[in-house]
Amino acid sequence: MNGHHLPGAATSFPALGTTATLLTTDHRTLTEAERILMDELAAIDSTCSRFRPDSELSRLNSAAGTATTVSELFAEALNAALRAAELTGGAVDPTVGRAVRALGYDRTFASLRPQDAVPLPTARPATGWRAVDWEPGTRRLVLPRGTVLDLGATAKALAADRAARRIAEAVGAGVLVNLGGDLATAGRAPHGGWRVGLADDHAATGPGPVVAVTSGALATSGVSVRAWRRGGQVVHHIVDPATGRSTEAYWRTVTVAADTCLDANTATTAAVVLGPAAQEWLERTALPARLVRLDGTAIRIGGWPDDPAGGPR
Repeated sequence: MNGHHLPGAATSFPALGTTATLLTTDHRTLTEAERILMDELAAIDSTCSRFRPDSELSRLNSAAGTATTVSELFAEALNAALRAAELTGGAVDPTVGRAVRALGYDRTFASLRPQDAVPLPTARPATGWRAVDWEPGTRRLVLPRGTVLDLGATAKALAADRAARRIAEAVGAGVLVNLGGDLATAGRAPHGGWRVGLADDHAATGPGPVVAVTSGALATSGVSVRAWRRGGQVVHHIVDPATGRSTEAYWRTVTVAADTCLDANTATTAAVVLGPAAQEWLERTALPARLVRLDGTAIRIGGWPDDPAGGPR
């Protein structure tokens, strides 16, 4: 998913294992906006990255079984992850970290190497989010022994929300932050809205559906881009907590609009995990959504508009 806007200003750079794209409605604010975005991304990376041995998340995973007082930012990220688990009935669960590692996703996706000859280990269900001993008031955390937290389903979306809100407040312009398909807006949108192209891969170019975003957020999750081979099987990064395996591919991509990127991404990830049950579940949320089957056919629910003619994305 790509955000594009001709007036104003834009910049892109690698971040969090993906591409960060920043757009503002006033080119004079871009330098300050980029500084704020980079500050937010550095903070979320040092706090929530499971690919950095020095991150707070890595230290907490190593300390599973003992009580630890976490930082305010980690507390916000953990609250977001546990809320996502509750809202989705456990379909999005931060305790899937051991399963994700076992599948071979133990480094940034760009660093993954073919491991086809390596057999898949025996799958084990996630510990379960209800087993996390968490006291939000004191920020005291005790992870069950053997549990590995993975905040990948929520932390990037939280970073997009935080950055967009902070930038708009600081510079007084409309802003769009896109972190590899997790897209948040704040402030006044440009005339006609931010034009956002939808694709399986956020870095794709070419014709495709385009929607106008005037407020709120969009997120897209899918199984076709972050996939690799393991033990003769194609696996991907979205794990079913109930099985500890990559969820069975049913939807190629799911895109959801919501007030926050965190809510949008929670819904898209849950939909991929839920597979054929996703449509009914999303209809109950009343969130606009576009779900693309493996054969490329799309269904739209919650008032999602029909796909217009394709154009530049």
